[in-house]
Amino acid sequence: MRLTDLLSPERVDIKRNTANDPFDKEHAIGLLALMLGEHDGVTTAEIEHILLEREALQSTGIGEGVAIPHGALPQLNEQVAALLIVPDGVEFQAIDDAPVSILFGVIGPKRATGEHLKTLARVSRLLRSKDFRTRLVNAETSQKAFALIDAEETEKKGGL
Repeated sequence: MRLTDLLSPERVDIKRNTANDPFDKEHAIGLLALMLGEHDGVTTAEIEHILLEREALQSTGIGEGVAIPHGALPQLNEQVAALLIVPDGVEFQAIDDAPVSILFGVIGPKRATGEHLKTLARVSRLLRSKDFRTRLVNAETSQKAFALIDAEETEKKGGL
């Protein structure tokens, strides 16, 4: 399975920090929950809660400007992903203490732990390349960011 099967252009967004609307970790996670949307009777509030609950255990900021907020809910039937790009960065208590510019959210069924872990590994591999991360953060539109991911996965021969 490719990440672009879990993601859609509508679940990719680019947000810039402004003086009137500064981003913090909770705001970014709330936006990811909205982007992930309601699925299988799960509300965006429940999604936000599960992402924040996971974040309270330990930051999902894996370093080099990347965070992968994730969670699982028993009522979900499939995995869903969303990508939030914040070029100016968000303080996220990442492992390297650097701000996070790429937030790749993933939610899935609680019973599909193996599939969920494989997806997290795919996201991590996709975002390993500094050049790719730079191109993603510099994407002018969410459609271009999605196209970058699609092209990268295609180049890797149909998936990571």
